[in-house]
Amino acid sequence: MPLYPEIEPYDHGMLDVGDGNRVYWESCGNPGGKPALVLHGGPGSGCTPYHRRLFDPAAYRIVLLDQRGCGRSTPHASAYDTDMSVNTTRHLLTDLELLRRHLGIGRWLVWGVSWGSVLGLRYAQTHPEAVSELVLTGVATGSDPETALLTRGLGRIFPEAFERFLAGLPEGERDGDLALAYNRLIESPDPEVRARAARAWTDWETAIIPAPPRSVERYEDERFRMAFARTVTHYWGHGHFLGEGDDRGVVLRDAPQLKDIPGTLVQGSLDFGNLLGIVWRLHHAWPGSELVMVDDVGHNAGAPDMAEALVAATDKYAHR
Repeated sequence: MPLYPEIEPYDHGMLDVGDGNRVYWESCGNPGGKPALVLHGGPGSGCTPYHRRLFDPAAYRIVLLDQRGCGRSTPHASAYDTDMSVNTTRHLLTDLELLRRHLGIGRWLVWGVSWGSVLGLRYAQTHPEAVSELVLTGVATGSDPETALLTRGLGRIFPEAFERFLAGLPEGERDGDLALAYNRLIESPDPEVRARAARAWTDWETAIIPAPPRSVERYEDERFRMAFARTVTHYWGHGHFLGEGDDRGVVLRDAPQLKDIPGTLVQGSLDFGNLLGIVWRLHHAWPGSELVMVDDVGHNAGAPDMAEALVAATDKYAHR
């Protein structure tokens, strides 16, 4: 696998971003190198050491953070009393600017995976002066049709798993917004109801990867599972807090605003998000973007061929 060697942070901290939240961040690589920001997926996944290895540590100052409510950030979304009303896209965008200023960075390359690609795109659209380039994978734009595909649409491809997924909901809520219905269960005051709903949600997430049921190690961590399911359903059930757009969604609608920001989109040919043509539509609406398709790979930034393409993309921008 063409990854750079494992490295440890040379600096880290907890940034007070307001609303009682403290966000974990770390810096790796070359303190004098080109700044790069890593945005993890989920929402609610947290950053991992793997992400550090996608950048040349001699060329980049690599900044990673755990977004609100996940990883090492506090308070954690797994705790029932954590206030999720202050965990929205607007809050996360503000956090990124607070972190950039805290670290004394003018502009940085923004790397994002899955939900991180949505956040990275919206950040670049709303703060273009802060973004030098974008490298995105598992590309999504957070539109309602994408959420509908990943919850209800894929039921046609995975009917057995979908039947179990629906069975986790009250009968009267199986025809509506499935993410919102699961979020209501996860916000229940009954801990057993919350636990069952979080497990049912992550079983569905595992089924559509696809992988054998409950084979994803992180979902076996009860704390991670609860925070992840709570955060994903919170965002998916509320339109990713992106506001009102047109039938394309806000991010795709505003793609032409990225015309002065170079970017590389690295997408697996078997990513289910491709069923809606999102990555192609984004590429054609974004002047100057590059689309790299990786054959026989799904929604998996850790696949060897994906890693090779992602490293090639960061190498390309290292000395720009």
